[in-house]
Amino acid sequence: MSENRRVVVTGIGAVSPLGNSAEALWKNLKAGISGIGPITRFDTEKFKAKLGAEVKDFDARDYLEVNETLRTDRYAQYAVAAADQAVKESGIEGTMEPERLAVYFGTGIGGIETFEREHTKLLEKGPRRVSSLFVPMMIANMASGLIAIRHNCRGSAMPAVTACASGANAIGEAMRLIRHGYADGVVAGGAEAAITPSAVAGFANMQALSACEDPKRASLPFDKRRAGFVIGEGAAALVLEEYGHAVARGAKIYGEVCGYGSNCDAYHITAPHPEARGGALAMVQAMEEAGYTEKDVVYVNAHGTGTPLNDKVETMAIKRALGEDKARQSFVSSTKSMTGHMLGAAGAVEALACLLALQEGILPPTIHLEEPDEDCDLYYVPNRAEKADITLALSNSLGFGGHNACLAFRKV
Repeated sequence: MSENRRVVVTGIGAVSPLGNSAEALWKNLKAGISGIGPITRFDTEKFKAKLGAEVKDFDARDYLEVNETLRTDRYAQYAVAAADQAVKESGIEGTMEPERLAVYFGTGIGGIETFEREHTKLLEKGPRRVSSLFVPMMIANMASGLIAIRHNCRGSAMPAVTACASGANAIGEAMRLIRHGYADGVVAGGAEAAITPSAVAGFANMQALSACEDPKRASLPFDKRRAGFVIGEGAAALVLEEYGHAVARGAKIYGEVCGYGSNCDAYHITAPHPEARGGALAMVQAMEEAGYTEKDVVYVNAHGTGTPLNDKVETMAIKRALGEDKARQSFVSSTKSMTGHMLGAAGAVEALACLLALQEGILPPTIHLEEPDEDCDLYYVPNRAEKADITLALSNSLGFGGHNACLAFRKV
């Protein structure tokens, strides 16, 4: 196998709380618009957390036949839609042998809505009433499988299931698949649809979710008032392609995936290492692979969940990776202030934001950042988007289980 082939992005797609296309998502991120509001999918009267960042005005029938919508969980529908957009835009279908086209698509939880519905049937109506499609609708690899079937991707088709790092790990592993010659193209990304009673109750009872009922005060990354994340949902997809193949066919190139770091804290099932050991190392790994130098103008799309411990430790990780002085000269922002935390889809959405920030020279803001925290003392692009000619964009994703991932992007 050939080594160290360049990997570029030639197509993007999204289903998100800020719009159901990459164009709509990016427009609203730049405008500092929030997708957070009261949860409408179920009655939240007895729940500690009442806000979510829901996907709006999405019709699965725009992408799937009616009978297909009845056989797929919502997370898979989001994945299929985002992937369809990305593949169509890239024009990659039919340009390579099907065995050279792969799918790596992440999800933290998979078909939890299906699980809840069918488990309720089991308890209330008995085992014979459980759907024969329960298992294929629930399992976490089904999004990858469906995308592969639709686009005749006969290479490897796998999920990444690393909690909140799932989308980023899927993209990073897809990059390695192309870089080391095992594929020429990969449809990569992440999807989640976990705004459900059991998921919200579980996250809320472990005190991970904000209990605030004001959408303007609920998702507050790096702000002193932060008290938990707001759960989000959706999907994002990127078509990754070997650089020479993309150039030869005249494809539009959004940017290059030029670095990837992945490791585990090996410390705690939910808390990050108190010295930011793994998060900093993932950033260093990605930066080294991307050929980072002191001359780079750096933007970090932070994991930035708005939980007290995460934001403090991530700030520490950025300082350890870049060095104190360079960290203070760099731009950092959390788009979760607008999208909420999209769990397994977050890393993919934030990778998309990095690519478009590089391309346009516009950095999405951290909205509602009003009260600085002495433990979070970097420049977080507060409240309004800014123009900056960045040369390197880093996307951090940190997941339960101690999973750390960092993706690095450059212009081409």
